[in-house]
Amino acid sequence: MESFIIEGGNLLKGTIRPQGAKNEALQVISSVLLTDEEVHINNIPDILDVQNLIQLLRDMGVRVTRHNRNDFTFQASNLDLNFLNSTEFVRKCAALRGSVLLIGPLLGRFGRATIAEPGGDKIGRRRLDTHFLGFKHLGAQFVYEEERNVYHIEAQHLRGCYMLLDEASVTGTANIIMAAVMAEGTTTIYNAACEPYIQQLCHLLNSMGANISGIASNLITIVGVKSLHGAHHRILPDMIEVGSFLGMAAMVGDGIRIENVSVKDLGIIPDAFRRLGITIEVDGDDIFIPRHHHYQIDSFIDGTIMTLADAPWPGLTPDLLSVLLVVATQAQGSVLFHQKMFESRLFFVDKLIDMGAQIILCDPHRAVVIGHDHQRRLRAGRMTSPDIRAGIALLIAALSANGTSRIANIAQIDRGYEDIENRLNMLGANIQRVSD
Repeated sequence: MESFIIEGGNLLKGTIRPQGAKNEALQVISSVLLTDEEVHINNIPDILDVQNLIQLLRDMGVRVTRHNRNDFTFQASNLDLNFLNSTEFVRKCAALRGSVLLIGPLLGRFGRATIAEPGGDKIGRRRLDTHFLGFKHLGAQFVYEEERNVYHIEAQHLRGCYMLLDEASVTGTANIIMAAVMAEGTTTIYNAACEPYIQQLCHLLNSMGANISGIASNLITIVGVKSLHGAHHRILPDMIEVGSFLGMAAMVGDGIRIENVSVKDLGIIPDAFRRLGITIEVDGDDIFIPRHHHYQIDSFIDGTIMTLADAPWPGLTPDLLSVLLVVATQAQGSVLFHQKMFESRLFFVDKLIDMGAQIILCDPHRAVVIGHDHQRRLRAGRMTSPDIRAGIALLIAALSANGTSRIANIAQIDRGYEDIENRLNMLGANIQRVSD
């Protein structure tokens, strides 16, 4: 186990570039299983979740060539499908949420898949029903092996159909798309997720020979093809890391430029920070955040308290509510945060309250923040990262706090943020990684 030791109160200044998108990487790397030809992917983030998925592909027999830290070629021409029934495979899947994305391509190309119930963040129930209902519509059958907590899925012949998803699940949509690209006939997915990362997956698959239309909408049509071939793909900048840097720049920045953010793919994220009073200057494909001595939370037009709530894309991503919440602790005014999608993601606010933040946790889904208006700094503290996004939010809080803080269980942060302490130290932070 490792921890971060953070000396708070240092202003950060300079330029930083976001890593490749974690969620897109997990999807497009899984899609390499759909062909026996080489798939070249660059801008892959060097983070724990992605490293574990790539190692899992190696264990399955995928030939992986690493050209540099963020540039890989994959070839799934000699897979060991018997490994899917092994105890080692089940154990690794159980530790990696992204392993669920292997089901779709394995089912689409080989007609069968075995997967353990995946692990990941402890942020409440994250059901797999949408995935399995979609596979069932395509003609697959599945059996749950309770003793090993394993799902066996088989389909002698996948056939395209119309389906209305019960929720706009991102991983569910990605999985169903990958299963359907080589199914017989036409598949129509309504209420599909349409995040930029789903769009990127569809563009990659089309470059591999798939026939997908309706990209960027919630109605996706897939005409099945016989096979897919190799392709080249570049992963987008990580919008969650961009949002994390926006929050960090607002709280402890003395002028920070975030380079190459792909502004057009950020959706409502910049406006969410603007509602907290943050000045955001767009310069081409860069964003500049000046120093903020003061920022004031907007109210609604009728004067009622501002509410920020998560929603499926193009709504506000739930992955940034924790960062926005920390930023609000030093604003002037009050704001209600409504975390609709996961029932445990707001529990980290207890640590912020211990640091002196004025927060009312109404229930597992709602919290009211009364901002300090920079009249009172947060206190340093000892805390533990419960998940990736709460971890980065606590890191931002510690950077702004008075004194030296310690954050344990930083493997959670490493799962989503590449070399974060060194990148922030280059801007003037004082973060040390230590072994517990």
